[in-house]
Amino acid sequence: MTRLTIALFSLLALPAAALAQQAGDAAKGEKVFAQCKACHEAEKGVNKVGPTLKGMIGRNVASVPDYKYSTAMLDYAKTHPVWTDELFLTYIENPKKEVPGTKMAFAGVKKPDDRANLLAYLKTKN
Repeated sequence: MTRLTIALFSLLALPAAALAQQAGDAAKGEKVFAQCKACHEAEKGVNKVGPTLKGMIGRNVASVPDYKYSTAMLDYAKTHPVWTDELFLTYIENPKKEVPGTKMAFAGVKKPDDRANLLAYLKTKN
């Protein structure tokens, strides 16, 4: 193999390694979700203080029927139309920083592993 070929394979492996590291553990994520349960649910598709998180990943931002979103979240949805894995991970780290003026009072999930695990759990609820 040439050095160029080896270099290309190494570069291609980086995203896969990053995704594997980000994959998370849904069982651990269910425990992290306990922090969210006071305001959100992910099973029945009903709104509480916050909108349901059932089916969140891949859904349009600020699109849950019968939920009154803040103006800040509606504005955010104009530039961030879909809840992707990456968007969720950024948002949940510090919701008030990501969306100043959001109604969400939660300070965020600070540990990267907890965020990845929470994401894995929510993906089981799609």
